[in-house]
Amino acid sequence: MRKLLMVVLITVLVLALGGQGLSAPKYVLKFNHVLAQTEPFHQGFLNWAKRVYERTNGGLEIQVFHSAQLGVEEDILEQIRQGANIGQNTDSARLGMYVPDIAVRHAPYFVDSIEEVMKLRELPTVKKWLKEVEDKYGFKVLSFAWVQGMRHMVTNKPIRKPEDLKGLRIRTPGAPIWQESIRSHGAAPVALNFGEVYLAMQQKAIDGADLVYRNVTGAKLYEVAKYISETRHILLINFEVISKKFFDSLPPNYQKILVEECDKAGYETSKLMEKEIEDIKKFLIEKGMTIIETKDIDIAALKKAGEAAYKVLNLTKARDEIYKELGKKY
Repeated sequence: MRKLLMVVLITVLVLALGGQGLSAPKYVLKFNHVLAQTEPFHQGFLNWAKRVYERTNGGLEIQVFHSAQLGVEEDILEQIRQGANIGQNTDSARLGMYVPDIAVRHAPYFVDSIEEVMKLRELPTVKKWLKEVEDKYGFKVLSFAWVQGMRHMVTNKPIRKPEDLKGLRIRTPGAPIWQESIRSHGAAPVALNFGEVYLAMQQKAIDGADLVYRNVTGAKLYEVAKYISETRHILLINFEVISKKFFDSLPPNYQKILVEECDKAGYETSKLMEKEIEDIKKFLIEKGMTIIETKDIDIAALKKAGEAAYKVLNLTKARDEIYKELGKKY
């Protein structure tokens, strides 16, 4: 009688769980990013998490942590290498610290649009780089469809040609490709955390920064900078990475869902940010900023100057291989 009662109870519980079974595995991915929860990327990551949870019937849960709540990016990347169930929003500059050629994505004037970024996914050379970063360093790149937009010069003087940057101290991230990109255009690169830019400009410790439009409003830099010069020198491409070890532990259908939904949410978020730029520009003009449009800037001269960054970091060959596969010329 007691055994019969136990069987009945177990049957009822299984039915209540939707037939998934008591031993069905539950996977959790903790995903970290440095942006504020008000940023479009944060909502995009939440959309990704929701869709993955729904498609796996709760079997895979992505917990999203904004504002670097899990720690600084470099520390998180090392935890990922060790196999932790953690993910990070990063970029090719940081992945280029492991596989140098990947950094070419953030070299001056490398690609021009979100659509061009999406084409990169199918290129043999790109696949080779991603396999190397996976096999040698333990990073599984889920997607690089997350594009924040073009980086421009945010300064207190208009920038129309490389000579206008000469002698200026421009904040940019500390990875070599960022530093050399700024240096190639004639400015002195200064490595600072993004959160320090406002105070550094206010105190004139730096003369400006290269940023996407969303950064300017998010950090209220319109209070300390007068100009945005639309140099469009780098398209800011983000990579969503997790541990290869954790990825391999997932059922094959979960792996497929995780990648598909990451790409989908990334593209949607990228297009949304692209559409909001005109409204942001109007807002910044109302706040007193002057925007130097691309048509009034000598892009050809900046592009020519940017060639130095490729040469210094030995990325010319990597760029030429990608361009050949894309059917593109520099």
